[in-house]
Amino acid sequence: MGHEKPIEPFSDLHREGDRVRAVLLHDPTVEGLDMAIYMDASGSMREEYAYKTQQRTFLEWLRGAPMKEASNDVEPQVRWMLEYLATKDRNGLLRVAYWACGTSGRQVEPVGELKGTDVKQYKFPGAKQLGGYTYLEPALRDYVKYLEEQVKVGAKRGCAIIVTDGRLHDAEAVEKFSAEVAKKIASGRLPRINFVLVGVGDDIDEEQLEHIAHAEYPGVGHLWCHRIAKEITQVAELVAVLVDETMTVAAGGTIYDDKGTVLKTYEGRLPAVLEFDVPEEAKSFTLEVNGQRYTQPLPDEEHHDEDEDEDHH
Repeated sequence: MGHEKPIEPFSDLHREGDRVRAVLLHDPTVEGLDMAIYMDASGSMREEYAYKTQQRTFLEWLRGAPMKEASNDVEPQVRWMLEYLATKDRNGLLRVAYWACGTSGRQVEPVGELKGTDVKQYKFPGAKQLGGYTYLEPALRDYVKYLEEQVKVGAKRGCAIIVTDGRLHDAEAVEKFSAEVAKKIASGRLPRINFVLVGVGDDIDEEQLEHIAHAEYPGVGHLWCHRIAKEITQVAELVAVLVDETMTVAAGGTIYDDKGTVLKTYEGRLPAVLEFDVPEEAKSFTLEVNGQRYTQPLPDEEHHDEDEDEDHH
């Protein structure tokens, strides 16, 4: 797969032919945004949801320090996401739910509408019954239905963060449903929605996540974005998908190719989304802004990857 990872200050990168679309890391404010977190509750997450108590050291025991609170691997991750994402949400309340629950792996178990400010009190022990399979499409349907209700009370845009530890068993159904959602957005029957897949643990099928995230839909563009939890260095990377060209990050800048030729000059304002053409043989580009230079390696053209995928099927 010829995908280069974006390096700071970029949060997303796409290349199609000579056209490059680079998104700058930006902390967006989006009016009327309704956010949600869906946590993988498939059987492979059993270990991550197990509570472990950190032992007191001998010195702590001697000093009479209280027993340390038991925690699992999921809780700290979800707490920091929830705390940050609540600052983006229109009413500070996020729908939080488990997905891939029940014997079939097709059930969704809502936790509730949670506040970012109460994050330390929340426990995330996993669903009542962990699923036998990792089916994501029911969770997407659940979120779209929830958002349709929220539109009646002021929601203007939606974004769901989906935490997963492995491979989806219904990738084709996810892609089919995504296309349906995109059609409804394009025709005005749904507000703009984005889904962000966040991979946790060491068994993530990143190629599958990338395949879903790189799909483009007529009149909508990308619905999906994917992140690997341990590679996230700034919380704003979680919501890079919300950043658009109307947002400004600096008072101008210049883009050069790898030979030093000026490709594009932005005067007055540097938008958060940069679109420009590069020479076919270019391996990188450089953004100069505020006297600093940032060089980003370029991925191969994306349609090559799609051709390869078709060959594999």
